[in-house]
Amino acid sequence: MRKVYLDNAATTMMEPSVIELMHSLMAKNYGNPSSIYELGRQSRVIVEKARTVIARLLNVLPANIFFTSGGTESINTLISGLLQREDIKAIITSPIEHTAMLKSIEYYANIFNKEVIYLDIDRFGHIDLAQLNKILSEKEEKSLVSLMHANNEIGSLLPLKKVSEVCRNNNALFLSDTVQTIGKFRNDFSTGILDFAVGSAHKFHGPKGVGFMYINNNEKVIPLMQGGSQERNMRAGTENFIAIAAMAKAMEIAYENIDLQNNKYIKLKDYLVNKLKSEVADIIINSDKTSLPNILNIGIPKKPDNEMYLIRLEMNGIFVSGGSACGSGAVKESHVIKAIGKANTIRPIRLAMSKFTTQKDLDYFIEVLKKL
Repeated sequence: MRKVYLDNAATTMMEPSVIELMHSLMAKNYGNPSSIYELGRQSRVIVEKARTVIARLLNVLPANIFFTSGGTESINTLISGLLQREDIKAIITSPIEHTAMLKSIEYYANIFNKEVIYLDIDRFGHIDLAQLNKILSEKEEKSLVSLMHANNEIGSLLPLKKVSEVCRNNNALFLSDTVQTIGKFRNDFSTGILDFAVGSAHKFHGPKGVGFMYINNNEKVIPLMQGGSQERNMRAGTENFIAIAAMAKAMEIAYENIDLQNNKYIKLKDYLVNKLKSEVADIIINSDKTSLPNILNIGIPKKPDNEMYLIRLEMNGIFVSGGSACGSGAVKESHVIKAIGKANTIRPIRLAMSKFTTQKDLDYFIEVLKKL
């Protein structure tokens, strides 16, 4: 039976050359990066070289990059560390942010007694810029705006520059969850669009369990993890320098072919949409034409006899999801699909392509979907 993996928004296959690098480092390097003798210094050099590579790709200073265990830790660090600040009184976000962001905001806003405001969204997950401007203009004190660059379920893209202008004009700080767009766009943070951003290696063919935060030079974030002086006092704990080096290499490879890869995604996505519309009855498209090139969210009518649709697809060798993969593993109603008003009528299927996805993979998915 053919097997087709179309859940690359959840995680991606590792680059073979990245695996080779990790094996090589594991065999030869084992010093603690914080140790002052030669073995430790060798590991420290690996960490700082990786930091320099990532900073160069994002067009920022190495001092702006801090390594973490991934997107969730980065989000918790930033939300906790910013909402503790006395000058920040409110946080503005949307109801379709990743669960890691929504839960962090809810938790830390309650602890530090901050106001939380959720923006309205349209049926494709886009915010109302006028509403954001109105809310911020009515705030006398500083606010934090937290909006993801690309939604991980339906792929809706945020106009970063326009949101940034609204924030700058209203003395607000801007944090963006860029987990889904690092390695897919040439994100240039040097322009001052963002104050804070996050990345996770396993979304761009790197290893799991490693990521980074971007923090603007001018802003203070109170650390989440205590107990050591690593990462310039921003994150205690011995650095996983092997995974950090692998992340930098994976990101470098992704940036080498971003334009070609995005052109491939656009062609495959257009092919997929056209074929679905012409061959599958009652299909609903939940992603608009301006969404992230590699993500397409579709829906099938909700009926009693298709409740187990994801399992039935898997039994035919198709690996997809109905939403975020960061839950308990159970099939739950997607908060994103609920927020765009479709939870009562459709069962969603998120299709997320990678550099390894082919047209034959999409043909097989459609063939199986038609049978089911």
